[in-house]
Order: sequence, then C-alpha cells, then structure tokens
Amino acid sequence: MVSHENKTMKAAFKYAKSQTAHYSKSFYLSSQILPKSKRWDTFALYSFCRYADNIVDNPRSRTDAELFDEIASVAREIKTAYRRGESEHPVLKPFIKAALKRNIPIEYSLDLLDGVKMDLLQNRYKTFGELYQFAYRVAGVVGLMMTHVIGFKDKKALEYAEKLGIAMQLTNILRDVQEDKNMNRIYLPLDELKQFGLSEQDIMGERWTPKMRKFMQFQVNRAHRYFEEAQPGISMLDSDSRFAIYSASRIYRGILRQIEARGYNPFLGRAFVSQRRKMAILFHEVMKTRVLQPVTGVFASLLS
Repeated sequence: MVSHENKTMKAAFKYAKSQTAHYSKSFYLSSQILPKSKRWDTFALYSFCRYADNIVDNPRSRTDAELFDEIASVAREIKTAYRRGESEHPVLKPFIKAALKRNIPIEYSLDLLDGVKMDLLQNRYKTFGELYQFAYRVAGVVGLMMTHVIGFKDKKALEYAEKLGIAMQLTNILRDVQEDKNMNRIYLPLDELKQFGLSEQDIMGERWTPKMRKFMQFQVNRAHRYFEEAQPGISMLDSDSRFAIYSASRIYRGILRQIEARGYNPFLGRAFVSQRRKMAILFHEVMKTRVLQPVTGVFASLLS
C-alpha cells in the first residue's frame, strides 16, 4: 500500500515535470531520454530554478522590499529543509529530496537566490568580472547542480560544468539584448562598450553600426570560447546521460550561429534553433552515445 508521504512526493515530482514542460521545451525534450531516476531529479532541479527566477521575472504587484522578503523566506526554508531532510513547499519538496540524494551542496541553491537578488539590485554591469559573478550565480551553479544529478567520477568535471553554465548564460544575454533593453536592462559590460567606441545609449536606441557589429562579434566569440573550454568535461560525466549535456551544448551554440547568420545584429528579435533542428541534434547525440559507442566498444574488445 502506498503511503500518504509517497503519494504527496509523487505529486510534487509530477508538478515539477509539468513546470519543466511548460517553461522549457528544449530542456524537457532532452530530459525525457535520461534514465528514469535522473530524469525526475532533473525535473525537480529545473522547477526549483525556474521558481527562483520567476520571483523577479514575474514580480506581480509586489514591491522590491517584498520580493527581497520572498527570496529570504525561500533561503530560510532551504536551510531548514537541508537540515531536516524534508519540506512541504510544493517546489522545494522534490528539489530537496533530489538534492540530498545527489549530494548537491546547499551553497549552490543559495548562490542561485543571490543571483536572483542581483536582478533587483542592478540593471547594468560595469565589467565582465561583475557580469561573470551574475552568470555564475544564475547559471554556473545550475551547471554544477546538474552535474551532480547526471553523475561524474572526476571532480574536475565541476570546473568544466561551471564554464558550460557561463557559456549558456552569455548566450542567453546575447539572444535577449533587445528584450532586456526594453526592460531597461543591459547585461553587456559597459567598459567593453566604451572600448569599442559605444555607450549604453547605442543599445537603448538600437543603433546598428559597424562598431556595434564588431562589439557583438567580440561577445559572441567569447561565448564560443567558453563552450570550447567546457567541452572536455562532458566526457567525464556518466556515460548513460552525457548525451543530454552534449545536446544542450550544441543547441545553445546553435543560437550563437543564428546570431552570426544575422550579421551579429541583436535588434532583429530573438535568435532561436528550430524544433526540427533540436530534434535532429538530440537524435544524433542519442545515437552517438547510446548506440554507436557501445557497438564500437564491442568491436574493440573482439579485436583486442
């Protein structure tokens, strides 16, 4: 007979799954082919991260002071839940279970909440160093948490996971330049704008010039470098799941390719990878890591 606790936990994980499907079709698609336990833990992780982001991204009619209180209350509940091993919060309930099972350090989730607070505190970043801190908190730690869910044998994989998280967040920023400036947010380093003979007024006024093109090309190339530097770490992940990270990396780099195809112009709306292309990437990675590699291994053993 299924206990009440098991029923409520199952319901909580189903809710996490529904949130993932609603907010990120790409993430949901990649997660579907993970081993069952990792798949459900991935839903729990994504649902928590989305919930944290939405506190600020969907502020409702709340004041900044009320949003800070809301974030602080979530942080307090996380600390208590980690200590007690449970939570009745509908989003934290499955996340805490997954986090404790996968040995995810509490610092990662608290860092994420600090990143959410940064969006309330500032809408400009003077240097790339400042931007990196923000990117680490809102995306780097997500990569680190996901690495614990996927599984790894070498701790060096965590260094690469941080780089991949940074690469993805830089891609988000480059994709959303127009959308962000419409909300009076500029995530591109102001000192680098100045180095290219630009100012924030060039962003706010959507001034497309040769200088802006060179600046955007510089930003896109840096994001590519972070993807390249992160690549070796994917092979350090558990072999039954690494295809999902390969797929996510390729899909995000596809967004950078789309920005390049537009001549680096960030004012033409969101660049995106088509659903058909996403499916092709996912199919390729599944075939490569779950079909071709095992077959290659069998032939290698026969020849040895």
